[in-house]
Amino acid sequence: MQVTPTLNEGLKRAFTVVVPSADLQADRKARLAEVAKTIRLPGFRPGKVPASLVKQRYGASVNAELLEKAVNDATGRVMQEQNIRPATQPKVDLVSAPDSEGDLEFKVEVEILPEITVPDLSGLKLTRLTAKVDDSVVDKALGELARRSRTFETIEEDRAAVIGDVVNVDFVGKVNGEAFDGGTAQDVNVEIGGEGFIPGFAEQIEGMKVGEEKIITVTFPEDYQAEELAGKEATFDIKANALKKAIDPAIDDELAKTVGLESIDQARKIVTEQAEGEYSQLSRLRIKRELLDILAEKTDFDAPESMVEAEFGQIWARVEQDRQAGNMDEEDAGKNEETLRADYRRIAERRVKLGLLLAEIGRKQEIQVSREELIGAMQQEAQRYPGQEKAVFEFFSKNRQAVEGLRGPILENKVVDYLIELSDVTEKEVTPEELSEIPPADL
Repeated sequence: MQVTPTLNEGLKRAFTVVVPSADLQADRKARLAEVAKTIRLPGFRPGKVPASLVKQRYGASVNAELLEKAVNDATGRVMQEQNIRPATQPKVDLVSAPDSEGDLEFKVEVEILPEITVPDLSGLKLTRLTAKVDDSVVDKALGELARRSRTFETIEEDRAAVIGDVVNVDFVGKVNGEAFDGGTAQDVNVEIGGEGFIPGFAEQIEGMKVGEEKIITVTFPEDYQAEELAGKEATFDIKANALKKAIDPAIDDELAKTVGLESIDQARKIVTEQAEGEYSQLSRLRIKRELLDILAEKTDFDAPESMVEAEFGQIWARVEQDRQAGNMDEEDAGKNEETLRADYRRIAERRVKLGLLLAEIGRKQEIQVSREELIGAMQQEAQRYPGQEKAVFEFFSKNRQAVEGLRGPILENKVVDYLIELSDVTEKEVTPEELSEIPPADL
């Protein structure tokens, strides 16, 4: 095999590779001999089909198979002999691909991983923010449980609905005078001053009396789940059927039993543990963010452009989805596309650099992802597709790249845990609100 370097610029490498015809002919002959032992043709005993007929019948498919194998094997040898660690899959372009005679020649282009010097990790100082679960948080959660179990008592008094009342209504929603799917309902309880309806809906029912009919106008939010209605103005024909008062059940053992628990104390314990779990996740997110900010300042190598482009492509696809759905935050919404692209490209470059640095730390510290951890990640992924679990596992069994996509985040978290353990960590108690104040995501 002849290898000629054609490019050595930054992290980019390119080679021209020639595989001699003699090597290909030997492989081709051996493969055709293997095929001859297994094929069945009328008039010939197994293994006795003439070589010329085997070549005539199967020569083209064998040649295509061997060319693909020769290119893959040769590319792998080039990477090994040139001591190259590819950042992404090498790009291969055939120059000549002989049908039966002649040399195989192709070009291979690849972007390599940079030389990564792990910075001094001694003396890292981090702050772990923590928060206690306040009784008010538990009370609020149990109050929500009670609200979902509330009953309604009819108000016999002949009066207009006021804030706090519940009005039972029928309604028909229309856009441009035409009723739309899902916009018609009967016997719906609407709490005046409550949540859960389109902004302006319940507010305009205030003051209605039983038997009264009214047409109201509202505008659907820009991020409304039904895209065909998002941002549109609609009218609703309303009829008030009854005036009611909501009765929330007492927060006691009987309420706990409605959700399969033995007592309200057990319910409080479960709610507390759930809140503690959420706080713990937020705490880890905050300390991980602080760690990555410190590491980002210590990175001193170029990120492979192909990896940055791939990361940016994923980020930008989500930005476009948010833009189309009207979900962009105010800061991004005020920027032009050129500025947005530049901002998110910097984020993509940061992510790639940090990912490479964490992977290098993991390699040097011999931090591994176990088979059990990978299987656990596959099981979590499979749970997202009820009834298709078997298909999900088959997909991973046949897709090495997908498995690596699971391995990466697991390894990153294990390296982060290692670095946090290595650091001088100071704990600081804050309020739940302060704990939740996560900076803009650029991890």
